[in-house]
Amino acid sequence: MKKSACQGFTLVELMIVVAIIGLLVGVLLVNIGSQREKANRTRALMDIKEMDTALGLYQADNGFYPTAQQGIQALLTAPTTPPIPRNWNGPYLRNRSQVPIDPWGNEYVYTCPGEHNPTAFDLFSYGKDGRAGGSDNDADVVPWDN
Repeated sequence: MKKSACQGFTLVELMIVVAIIGLLVGVLLVNIGSQREKANRTRALMDIKEMDTALGLYQADNGFYPTAQQGIQALLTAPTTPPIPRNWNGPYLRNRSQVPIDPWGNEYVYTCPGEHNPTAFDLFSYGKDGRAGGSDNDADVVPWDN
């Protein structure tokens, strides 16, 4: 008997190919996820640096930083609670209609005076988990460690 020139793949061969493709997709998704988290942490640091610069301009105009009660909102609208800035020249956050939130949907933490910078302020994000502390992807995003 003559063997046919058009032989197909066996079910086992097809299952092996599907398993290999599934493994490759899994590895790719893990790598994309870690890159996304790295990008979120970088974005948070860039937001913090932008607000840090704006807070420096606010302080240069008024001689003091916004209080913790006034918060970062003082960079967009002049505070109406003491100490009221006499030379408010804002908005200090250009091209923004609201205070930025971190990439995980939480507000940035602003304290004045700061624990790490007692003569000025601390500004940071609690990171992915939204809670103080943490490690790896859940670690706080703080400018004083970078």
